[in-house]
Amino acid sequence: MKQNGILRGRPTYLLVIALLTAAVLLSLAAAVTLGSVDISIGEVYRVILFKTFGVGDPAVYGAGAVSDIVWFVRLPRLVLAVGVGMCLSLAGVVMQAIVRNPLADPYVLGVSSGASLGASLAILTGVGTGLLGANAPGVLAFIGAFAVSVAVVALANLGGRANAVKLLLAGTALSSVCAAFSNFLLYLSASANAAQTLMRWTMGSLAGAEWPTNIPILVISLLGLLFFWSQFRTLNLMLLGDDTALTLGVDLHRRRLAYLLVASLLVGCAVYTAGIIGFVGLVIPHIVRILFGSDHKKIVPISALLGAIFLLWADVLCRVLIPGAELPIGVLTAMIGAPCFIWLMIRRKYGFGGGD
Repeated sequence: MKQNGILRGRPTYLLVIALLTAAVLLSLAAAVTLGSVDISIGEVYRVILFKTFGVGDPAVYGAGAVSDIVWFVRLPRLVLAVGVGMCLSLAGVVMQAIVRNPLADPYVLGVSSGASLGASLAILTGVGTGLLGANAPGVLAFIGAFAVSVAVVALANLGGRANAVKLLLAGTALSSVCAAFSNFLLYLSASANAAQTLMRWTMGSLAGAEWPTNIPILVISLLGLLFFWSQFRTLNLMLLGDDTALTLGVDLHRRRLAYLLVASLLVGCAVYTAGIIGFVGLVIPHIVRILFGSDHKKIVPISALLGAIFLLWADVLCRVLIPGAELPIGVLTAMIGAPCFIWLMIRRKYGFGGGD
């Protein structure tokens, strides 16, 4: 397996991780000052200082429109963008390794379609709204994403142990089934408002970001990063195939299934908080592979950081591109991601080893 990319060497890899970590923090600091409402940079940082360290006049920075916009609107959705971007990028990296296909992502393996079906049930039929209230679409989307991942594993194990090809075929089949049921529910729905709500939800949005939800998502994304980073040797072996791994004394079967379930949990968390956001888990890992090769010791952390930065600035663009309105973030990521992906395919030979 070739692992050469454009950027090589351990010093370069460590420098890039340090720079990207700094870029995430600097992006948060810069992006929080941007929005449709004109608030001075000084006021923004004074609100954050007061809310974080209690420094400043509580009558001025503890309440009011400026305080609410900065602390309860802008900053929470930026933090959520970091967590969701990391979750989607990590899931993309892992799913591509599991099925040995750089085209794989949560959509291909049916996880996003399962989430969409869960949200459709809540929004169009009212399932779960009596118990969960406004959280029903997100909770059922999470359940749908995880249920489909379990179903993919079960289906791929029929007639013998699951392998990369069977997982890919099972995911594609279940994705089509879930999409068909979602469209059927939409067709039967008599409520134009419910259909419009579902459409907005499937386009993705970070507008519902709240601190009680953001912190767990950020923690989960960091735990996912640490877990998959520690598994880089196994992820590298997956690219070589089961036969080669067995000769080295490693059985990939159980690990492949476990990784798929963990990646599905990451996607479920992202969908629960932000709806369906496409192309992040597809384009970001591929860009990183072109630059750094196919070694997952590099791919995992760099993809997570780059995904966080990408989604953070995508959210800023969604808020400022159209005055007085907000563009759905899933629409923007598709508008950016699809042309970039086509350009990458044309520019370099498609594969896992940095274009080898």
